[in-house]
Amino acid sequence: MNELDALAAQIRNCTDCALSRTRLNAVPGEGSESPEIMFIGEGPGFHEDRQGRPFVGPAGKYLNQLLASISMRREQVYIANVVKCRPPNNRDPLPGEIQACRKYLDRQIALLKPTAIVTLGRFSLTQFFPGEIISRAHGKPHFWNNTMVF
Repeated sequence: MNELDALAAQIRNCTDCALSRTRLNAVPGEGSESPEIMFIGEGPGFHEDRQGRPFVGPAGKYLNQLLASISMRREQVYIANVVKCRPPNNRDPLPGEIQACRKYLDRQIALLKPTAIVTLGRFSLTQFFPGEIISRAHGKPHFWNNTMVF
């Protein structure tokens, strides 16, 4: 078992916050182990919670279409979320939940070493740039720890 697989197993068994009590499945993330691009969403939704995989519902279908439009497949990128368990009723993740998962996201980034990170939503954006507003940051490259973030 490699380090990424071990981390995924740790995430699946995590009980560090209350989300672990309401989830069906934790959603560690998936994709290439050497991606150029890492996509980071907010958190799992209904379909992701059922399947234990990121971006498999309507947003995932749209992401697949966008990737296809640039001749890429999801197997070539890595897809993860800020929180690894679905917040009840798809509510916004709470600060303590985000903090409980931060170590996992940081470790994934360190292991994967993506060339670029694409944040998908305000919660993933503020993981890297606290206080930044999505409408102001949209489409502009930023740098975080020598990694380009869009």
